Amino acid sequence: MRPGFRSADRSPASVRFAVRLTPRAGADRVDGVSDDGVLQVRVAAPAVDGAANAALLRLLADELDVARTSVQMVAGATGRRKLIVVDGVSPEEAEARWPGVKV
Repeated sequence: MRPGFRSADRSPASVRFAVRLTPRAGADRVDGVSDDGVLQVRVAAPAVDGAANAALLRLLADELDVARTSVQMVAGATGRRKLIVVDGVSPEEAEARWPGVKV
């Protein structure tokens, strides 16, 4: 079996989690996890023409060491709260990277 694949369904491992994004923050960084398990992220890009969303996806791909195409926003494109799905990362890996994140 190839690494990153589950034996039961042979599909790539993936994780889904919520993010609260703050645009125009001066720097791209993950601030941590809130009490309700939401990942807190800041990006320097403004919330104009999807620039902040693109910066978020790039940052998460870099943080999790996956290709940018493996990170998708499935909800929340126009709000501060986003729902993110990352292919090739297990829920356990995400929880190890950001303790307390609700997956």
